[in-house]
Amino acid sequence: MAAGPAMKVGRPINLFYEEPDPDRWLPLDRYPRRLIRHLVRGPTQPGGAMRVFLNLKAGLDRIGVAHRVNDFRYMRKNPDDLACLIGKPHLLQRFPPHTPLLFGTSIYNHPIDDECLPKRHLVRQVLVPSEWVGQMFSKVWPGLVSVWPVGIDTGRWEPSPSQPKDVDVLVYDKIYRRREDYRTELIEPLMAELRGNGLAVEYLRYGSYAEWELFALSRRVRSMVYLSHHETQGIALQQMLSADVPVFAWDPGGDWQDLEYLRRGVRYGPVTSVPYWDERCGIKFAGAADLRSAFADFWHGVKTNAFSPRRLIFDKCLTLEAAAEAYAALAARYG
Repeated sequence: MAAGPAMKVGRPINLFYEEPDPDRWLPLDRYPRRLIRHLVRGPTQPGGAMRVFLNLKAGLDRIGVAHRVNDFRYMRKNPDDLACLIGKPHLLQRFPPHTPLLFGTSIYNHPIDDECLPKRHLVRQVLVPSEWVGQMFSKVWPGLVSVWPVGIDTGRWEPSPSQPKDVDVLVYDKIYRRREDYRTELIEPLMAELRGNGLAVEYLRYGSYAEWELFALSRRVRSMVYLSHHETQGIALQQMLSADVPVFAWDPGGDWQDLEYLRRGVRYGPVTSVPYWDERCGIKFAGAADLRSAFADFWHGVKTNAFSPRRLIFDKCLTLEAAAEAYAALAARYG
């Protein structure tokens, strides 16, 4: 596949990604703890930050753009080259102040966590995954923020016409704030509505499943209900959209409600749970008040094949290849 703007990058991109894993009780005890975790829990399940790194790397491979991964030795010898830090913020301490940085997207929840970052490091650009996050970050770091969403593996997350669709609805539950209140106000009325329609339902709770489980369900389900207060990108949601699964999305909108940041004086709105969305994806609802009528419209659309969510992934350039080309163009511009 032609790389387009990516071909402007003359030297390999210097990618850096690492999860924080400090020593806890004794010097170097992170190594035996890491081994024990692997033996007890099995291979590490990719979280959002790791999935961003893995998908970017896969996209760069597909379009033929060379890249180094965590090559700190090279950077010590070439400190004036652009370093591209996918995550996390603790990596900043590995680079001298004069090394130019492309920083993001797996970074701070809000710039208030490190307002003086551009004064300490030569940050050429901060990357965030969607427009509302970009607007929020730009209030603190004006002129320093670009929107770059990671791509989805559309070859893996694709429709499976031969697989029987034996599940009508997958309920994907990512509600964590005021959970008991929302259980009564939203989740129970939703489940009652699904049961009242005689639908076969599966349920996944965010943080309590392996990615392969979501993938397996993407082959079996006719639709998904997505419950999340807000999303910076929503990779799991977009994986299901790529699999052509229509979505009934709770999108309450309003202000950002992270209690820690509210206490620190941060006010921003509106936010959304579906930053990449149009009418092909499904139907949104705001809460219990419009749940029943909105779901009736949604389920009619599912039964009549009115939705085509996979097209959004291609049209919004959310494929592995398109996102990698956009990233390589950013590296060329700011490097």
